[in-house]
Amino acid sequence: MQRKSVLFTSIILILVLALSSFVIGCDDDDDDGDEAKSYKIGITKIVTHPALDANEQGFIDRLAELGFVEGENVEYISKSPEGDATVTSTIAQQFVADKLDLILAIATPTAQACVAAAEGTDIPIVFGSVTDPVAAELITNWDQPGGNVTGVSDWLEIPSQIQMILNIMPDIETIGTVYNAGETNSEVQVNALKEAAPGLGISEVVEAPVATSADVMTSANSLIGRVDAIWVGTDNTVVSAFEALVKVCEDNDIPLFASDVDSVNRGAIAALGMDYYQVGVMCGDVAARILNGENPGDISAEKINLEDLELYVYPAAAERMGISIPQEILDAADQIVEDAE
Repeated sequence: MQRKSVLFTSIILILVLALSSFVIGCDDDDDDGDEAKSYKIGITKIVTHPALDANEQGFIDRLAELGFVEGENVEYISKSPEGDATVTSTIAQQFVADKLDLILAIATPTAQACVAAAEGTDIPIVFGSVTDPVAAELITNWDQPGGNVTGVSDWLEIPSQIQMILNIMPDIETIGTVYNAGETNSEVQVNALKEAAPGLGISEVVEAPVATSADVMTSANSLIGRVDAIWVGTDNTVVSAFEALVKVCEDNDIPLFASDVDSVNRGAIAALGMDYYQVGVMCGDVAARILNGENPGDISAEKINLEDLELYVYPAAAERMGISIPQEILDAADQIVEDAE
């Protein structure tokens, strides 16, 4: 009887140990299943300059607010080709080869390279600071982009850009523009400028194309004596060498206007533009939706609200270029830039 009792107790003990091991194993599986997913996100921007830097920072900050925090559950790989087309493609191909969870492509050339490299994969691409994603062949439709691409445009209404200049210089007849003809976004803007100018009393738009940032000063010099003012769109090549353009304009009394408000801090007389940090925030919202399971092709490509554009003016820059800004424009400005003391 005692032997049977010991045998029974041993069997019970074995069963208890086996059951405990099973329960512990289940708990371990649950822990693995509950472990937070981590993400690798690539960021590439065509050049380093304040507007595109702000787009990148706004994106990172917004994702952190939404629970995607660098160093906790997100690793960012950020690379800039600094305007080199070959390096642009290489970076895009490397991002795709690394099978990243998402790519933020800032500016048209980098977005085009990433979309081409990711063709045939399911890697989602969010573009930022792209003027016309349809013309750039990133998407086929603003409302239903399709595929694995969507994002945020920095589209500007060109007539309002011309009117900004006319509000400061009502008698001008010719406008020059320096731009990279190889950038689809710039080509779209220059075509819109030429289309809108006659209706606003501008008789001629004089083009000064560049291929690289090293060409900016030479192209700007070609406009001396031919134009009443120069306007620069959201052209990444020109903006990356903006100081060279400012020097030509200051040395030759050519008023210089921009569409990027950060360019006012760098020497333009005025700009009616957007906050590129906010563009980045909007990109972050889009990325979070994708990381949370939405199909990028079902998320509408967005434009920043044109009512949110801000007017920056720089009175001292105007004086250096031979004009003054009317008081009513100063009164209406969202920000007046002053020379550093």
